[in-house]
Amino acid sequence: MKTTRAWQLGVKDILVMSSSRQRPHLKRPVWIIVLVTFVSIFLITAYVYPPTSSAACYIFSSRGCTLYNQPPTFPSRELSDDETISQVVIREILKTPPILSKKSKIAFLFLTPGTLPFEELWDKFFRGHEHRFSVFVHASKGKPVHTSRYFIGRDIHSEKVVWGKISMVDAERRLLAHALLDPDNQQFVLLSDSCIPLHNFDYVYNYLMLTNVSFIDSFVDLGPHGTGRYSEHMMPEVEKSAFRKGSQWFSLKRQHAIIIMADSLYYTKFRLYCKPNMDGRNCYADEHYLPTFFNMIDPGGIANRSVTYVDWSEAKWHPRSFRAQDITYEFLRNLTSIDKSVHFTSDPKVKGSFFFLALCFLEEVNILTSNNYSICFSWLWVQRRVITGPCLWNTVKRPCYLFARKFYPETLDRLMIHFSNYTTV
Repeated sequence: MKTTRAWQLGVKDILVMSSSRQRPHLKRPVWIIVLVTFVSIFLITAYVYPPTSSAACYIFSSRGCTLYNQPPTFPSRELSDDETISQVVIREILKTPPILSKKSKIAFLFLTPGTLPFEELWDKFFRGHEHRFSVFVHASKGKPVHTSRYFIGRDIHSEKVVWGKISMVDAERRLLAHALLDPDNQQFVLLSDSCIPLHNFDYVYNYLMLTNVSFIDSFVDLGPHGTGRYSEHMMPEVEKSAFRKGSQWFSLKRQHAIIIMADSLYYTKFRLYCKPNMDGRNCYADEHYLPTFFNMIDPGGIANRSVTYVDWSEAKWHPRSFRAQDITYEFLRNLTSIDKSVHFTSDPKVKGSFFFLALCFLEEVNILTSNNYSICFSWLWVQRRVITGPCLWNTVKRPCYLFARKFYPETLDRLMIHFSNYTTV
């Protein structure tokens, strides 16, 4: 809505400006008018009748696109030994039915540089549910000082983690390995030191235990920060059409956690060919490995969204962080009631922008300077496709998020005050 409103205001302003300024009457070059008319007709046709089986479908419209919604098919080429072994192992694991019982637990996996600033809040969240969860802490920079009994003695062997590098994925796998040692752990939630719970424990437990999908974020981004990071060195095992992007903050069912432990083929591809400053690209394994991997091996078994809220609306390199003054009851309740997922892509949003581009050229056609043309193209460039969709839980529309992140430690006191109220279902 914000994008649409901004576009409408932009066009209105241009019409006002164009009518107010006085310019000498010059004959408009016919070739430019013809060119703009042709391009406009082409783009309108592509939007109204978008191709359904090519990447262009996602550029002009998301309606009815089939290229990225189709289940994976086995490649016609002969598989390597490693691929065959991998497929056999994955298939057998997926055939294993989940074993839920009164002892089933959620493993909360905390990935942190050091001390966890919200232990007091998590203590309140966990209290009274001692036999339905377990806690594991990976502290990459220093041994944390714990204040909650639920965290004392729960640190695992940790290694240094560098943002954007494969060491981030290694830390996730390390946490999963320790949690899988307990056969009662059936769900595995990855959290950061800036994460907080948005609902009470019973709500979270039922939300995760009573569904048969993993909440792994996975979406198509055809722009430079999506498939633009793909390296052809990943061929033939990982094709460009299968490449996905997503938040690293997952919730996994046990089957999928075991598959991650068993995978070496695809993990190795991302370890070698998805890293910063490689071939002129900045590829980050924690944003691409799991989204791509599960899109390839079990697309129907993931929700293609995360249950951890983060605000990317500022369009910066890092998401918005929340301060003490942001924390109100209304703000927290709004987070708990969000029922649409939003993905900000890096690929241009052509529909809606092409009309502005045509209008821009027609208005500037009498002042043929490169600067005027650059203004027109700059407007098109800043437009980005935003993917939205309902959050479904067992085919029913439900709130999207169980947790939220990027809260400063200074928010703790206000979160403690509001916790019992905003987590009430």
